[in-house]
Amino acid sequence: MCHQVQQTQCINSNYVDGEDIPVPHFGIILKWHEFQELSNSLINKNINFIIEPTIRFKGKVGEQAIMFLHDPSGNAIEFKSFKNGWMIFKI
Repeated sequence: MCHQVQQTQCINSNYVDGEDIPVPHFGIILKWHEFQELSNSLINKNINFIIEPTIRFKGKVGEQAIMFLHDPSGNAIEFKSFKNGWMIFKI
């Protein structure tokens, strides 16, 4: 599953849970173990992150693992995962 955030204003970021989230961006939701494997692989390859792998909304409804990076064309890409899939739209 992936999602695209529509740009409704001319802004470069949106402050969410202590992070400046790039706007616009594309988002990809992975299974928890897939996110962990991908983030470890990217870290081992010394990939430059916009936002390094982290847990957002820790201890709250909607708790999720996230990381942001640029694709080769410069687009902002968000990878995220939820331990509990039912939480995807609970934020």
